[in-house]
Amino acid sequence: MPEKLPDKTVFSLAEVARSIQRTLAERYKRAYWIKAEMNKLNHYSHSGHCYPELVEKKDGQVVAEMRSILWKGDYQRINQRFLEIAREPLKDGITILIHATITYDPLHGLGLRILDIDPAYSLGELEREKMASISRLKQEGIFAANKQRPFPLVPKRLAVISVETSKGYADFLNIINGNPWGYRLEYTLFPALLQGDKSIASIIGQLRNIASQPSRFDVVTIIRGGGGDVGLSSYNHYLLASAIATFPIPVLTGIGHSTNETVSEMVAYRNAITPSELADFLIQQFHRFATPVMQAQQVIANRSSQLLADHRHGLGNVARYFRMGSLHLIQHQHRALGYITDQLQKTASGYLTLQHRELQLVHPALAAGSRSTLKDHLAQVSVAEKTVRLLDPQQVLNRGYSITRVNGRALKTTDSVNRGDTVETVLASGKFTSTIDEIQND
Repeated sequence: MPEKLPDKTVFSLAEVARSIQRTLAERYKRAYWIKAEMNKLNHYSHSGHCYPELVEKKDGQVVAEMRSILWKGDYQRINQRFLEIAREPLKDGITILIHATITYDPLHGLGLRILDIDPAYSLGELEREKMASISRLKQEGIFAANKQRPFPLVPKRLAVISVETSKGYADFLNIINGNPWGYRLEYTLFPALLQGDKSIASIIGQLRNIASQPSRFDVVTIIRGGGGDVGLSSYNHYLLASAIATFPIPVLTGIGHSTNETVSEMVAYRNAITPSELADFLIQQFHRFATPVMQAQQVIANRSSQLLADHRHGLGNVARYFRMGSLHLIQHQHRALGYITDQLQKTASGYLTLQHRELQLVHPALAAGSRSTLKDHLAQVSVAEKTVRLLDPQQVLNRGYSITRVNGRALKTTDSVNRGDTVETVLASGKFTSTIDEIQND
């Protein structure tokens, strides 16, 4: 009962609270479907109960906030439905449609008791946000901007946005570092949150860090492990998708899921379903570049070998023709020399015989004496002929001598040659070339 004072009626705080409690209980007797954003789930593992913080935002500002309670049994049932339908557990940062009663407790104040949550509505909200982001990006003309960036011939330097402990990141590195061709890629990790509302600002912040040093990197990769649609809701956000679409170098995504593409994946230069597939794509780019190079290398080697073989064959032909020509010339000159010798002998003999006859006619006595003289002359001619034949270079070579030439001239002393010079040695049959290793002047 209120306390009565001379000029006023005074209620205790408990009385006011109980009055509010009775009024609200009479006014809100049934359960209501309420749309809100679950800012934080606040699940307590020791009791199993949850105390979600519910908010409503407008233009990024909180316009309403209310506490709620989700008892252990209801939480387990609802969470199981989220796992079955959304393939994600109930978590922070998602828009939900709750079935709840309005309660008021004198100690804990106004709140909502959550009876049920519709996972299909959360998925529908994600799709609505996704379509709104796509529409805005297309209206601004930036939806395909990143896809039009020139892609490097060999994407060697990677800026990786991920979490160091992520399994997807580990799978990515295993393929990159263990490729069987030995291609070496350089990568720098830019750690970021990969899910929840805070992931949007975290990823955008790292994109800005990379954009401040664009000459260091060829491409950006965003790598995340597997997850369902609810956990990927941040990748449908306009701000993140816009940052990726307008990034100055190609952005590649591998955020690990098999459901519909998120907006961030749509605007990226290339989207891979898993981090492993993204790593395979990068290795394939190296392979596409390396294969023609190796083929060209083999073609150059083959053509060089063929060219050397052709020149070697041609040089052998020239040497063979030169040798045959030289032998033919020597033989021709030898025959010519023999012919000249025979003609000289015949001419000399005929001349002497003619002179002897003329002398016989003029002075028979002198002619008789000249017979011995003629014989002497003929003997001398014969000796000269033999001497000429002995001095024939071929005869000299046949006796085991040889002729050594430098630049076509016969070598007589060591003064005209140096170490390393190539000389030609002619034998009785054939010739060969050699290189001077040592010179003895004595």
